[in-house]
Amino acid sequence: MSKQTVLGRVTQLAKANINALLDQAEDPQKMLDQLIRDYANNITDAEEAVASTIGNLRLMEQDHREDVEAAKEWGGKALAASRKADELRGGGQAAEADRFDNLAKVALGRQLQSEKEARTAEPTIAAQTEVVEKLRTGLDRMRAKLAELQAKRDELVARAKSAQAQNRMTDAVKNVDVLDPTSELSRFEDKVRREEARALGKQELAASSLDAQFEQLDALGDDAEIEARLAALKK
Repeated sequence: MSKQTVLGRVTQLAKANINALLDQAEDPQKMLDQLIRDYANNITDAEEAVASTIGNLRLMEQDHREDVEAAKEWGGKALAASRKADELRGGGQAAEADRFDNLAKVALGRQLQSEKEARTAEPTIAAQTEVVEKLRTGLDRMRAKLAELQAKRDELVARAKSAQAQNRMTDAVKNVDVLDPTSELSRFEDKVRREEARALGKQELAASSLDAQFEQLDALGDDAEIEARLAALKK
C-alpha cells in the first residue's frame, strides 16, 4: 500500500460525516455496526502502513547519520594522511610523502561522496517526516471517529430498546382499552336490569289478571243476590 493511498484513505475516513451516513441508512444500527467493522479494519491496515513508513524513515535517518559520521571519519583520515605526508616531506622522504598525500586525496574523495549522499537524503527525510506526521494525525482522528461511532452505536441501541419498551407498553394499554372489563360488566348489568324489568312486568301482568278474576267473583255474587231477592218477591 503506497503512502499516498494510505494518506488518502486516512483523510477520507477521518472526515466522514457520521450523521449524514446515518440519515441515508435504512437500518442505522446495522449501518453503524458495518462502519465500526470497516473503521477497525482500515485502522489496522493504516497502522501497518504507517508503521512501515515510519520504519523506512528511520532507516533513511540511520543511513543519513552514517553518511555524516563517515564524512567526518574520512575527513579525519584525510587530515591524518596529509599531516603524515608533511612530516615525511620535511624529513626528506618525498616519495613516501606523495603516497600519503594520495591517501589523503582518496579520503577526501570518500568524504565528499558521503557528504553528497547525506545532502541528497535530507529532502527525502524531511518529506517523509511530514508524511508520517500527517499519517499519525489521521490515525488519531480515525481512532476518535471510531470511539464516536461506538458511542453512537451504544446510544442508538439503548434508544431503540427504550422505544421498543414504550411501544410494548402502549400496545398493552391499547389492548386493555379494547378489552376493558368494565365495559363487559356494564353490558352484563344492562342485561340483568332488562331481566329484572321483565320480571316486574310479569308480576304486574299476573297481578292485573288476579284482580280481574276477583272482580268477576264479585260480579257473580251480586247476580246471586239479585236472583235471591227476586225469588223472595215472588213468594
